[in-house]
This record gives sequence, structure tokens and C-alpha cells, in this order.
Amino acid sequence: MNSTLKMLIRAWVIPAAMVGSGMTASVTFGAEMDMSADKMEHHHHHHMMDGTIRRVVEYTVPDVKLVRDDGKRVSLPQELNDGKPVVLTFIYTSCTTVCPVITQNLAQMQDALGVDRDRVQIASISIDPEQDTPARLAEYAKKFGAGPEWHHYTGTIAASETAQRAFDVYRGDKMDHNPVTLLRAAPGKPWVRIEGFATPKDLVTEVEDMLASNGAHANHLSMVSPQLDVEK
Repeated sequence: MNSTLKMLIRAWVIPAAMVGSGMTASVTFGAEMDMSADKMEHHHHHHMMDGTIRRVVEYTVPDVKLVRDDGKRVSLPQELNDGKPVVLTFIYTSCTTVCPVITQNLAQMQDALGVDRDRVQIASISIDPEQDTPARLAEYAKKFGAGPEWHHYTGTIAASETAQRAFDVYRGDKMDHNPVTLLRAAPGKPWVRIEGFATPKDLVTEVEDMLASNGAHANHLSMVSPQLDVEK
């Protein structure tokens, strides 16, 4: 059998005039991507959702320092490893096609989660850190109604590229940016990678499943913990 698996991926094209108009974006199909056997070993499974490809992938959060939209310099692992489910995207504020759609879908997901929104961390990392200052990111976040658990990050070019490479979204040119959303239930768990425009409904379903999974795990621990007492 050929060691290379050809997978057909939908190539999304969004006319700039449609962004923010409330119209449904049109799509074309075509772009073909080679997935080598060794890469596929890291993908536990994959299946098609509506217009997207979903995979479960192992990623390690890189040990880099970024600057949050409030101007604070932070450690990315510490930011993402607070125990909450994480929804992670890569954007840049001057983008007029992919990024506004991704960000708007996150905003609608945030609203749809209701009271559960505070139990989920959303992180958007700039792939254009030279232009995206903390102040510019804060303005961008306000424009889309980002809540207190949704932070935007910038930093050095090297730090941004390290983060992009760690999550396999680095393309060398911001104009080649593709829609990717990454979700993780908790530190140490695998990541769900959704390529294409995940709808708010898709994202809410993923997040609610993760919250339920985390809750079931916590309940299990509380039930067995009395049995773990040892004699002093």
C-alpha cells in the first residue's frame, strides 16, 4: 500500500465584502494535502463534520512567553494549563477573511454557553505580532465582545512562530492563514483539531462534552478519595 494517504480538504474562499455582512460564506473545493503515514500515527482518529475535518492530536504547549492583551507578559503553558477546557485559535487583527469568521464563531459560542462560559478559557494568538500590539488586540477583543475568560496574545515574532509550529499552524506567511480551531478538555489530554470553519454549534457541542467529561472525572475522584486515607 502506498505510504502516503491523499486526503481531500475543502479550500474555503470568503469574499471580503461578505465578512461581517451576516451572509453565508460561499465555499469552493479542491486543495489536496498529503498526509504521510508517520504523521497519521499521531492522529488517533479523524472524521468529517459539516465542511470541516476533525482530528484528535497530541500537542505539547511550548514553553514561550507571550504578551496578553492587558499588557502582562505571561507564560503560555501557565495560561493554558489552569485546568479548564481550552479553545485556541491563531488570528491577526488586520485579516479581512478567515480571522473575523473564526472570531465571530467564538463569540457566538461564548454567548451560547451561557453561565458555562466562565468555565472555559479561550485563547487567540496573533500570527502578526509586529502589528498586533496589546492595545490593538484589546480593541479587537472588545469589538467581538470577548468575555473575561477570553484573552488575546502577542509577543516576539520568534515566540509567535514557536507557538504556531507547536500546533502545526505555521505557514510562513500570514496571507496563507487557514482556519483551524483547537480544543482541549484539560492539561495532559489530547487536543481536538478542527480544520475549516467550525460552527458555533460545533464548538458548543465540543466544549459541553469536555465539561461533562471533566465533571464526571471530578465526581469519580470525590467518590474514591475517602478510600485513599492512610494511617498517620
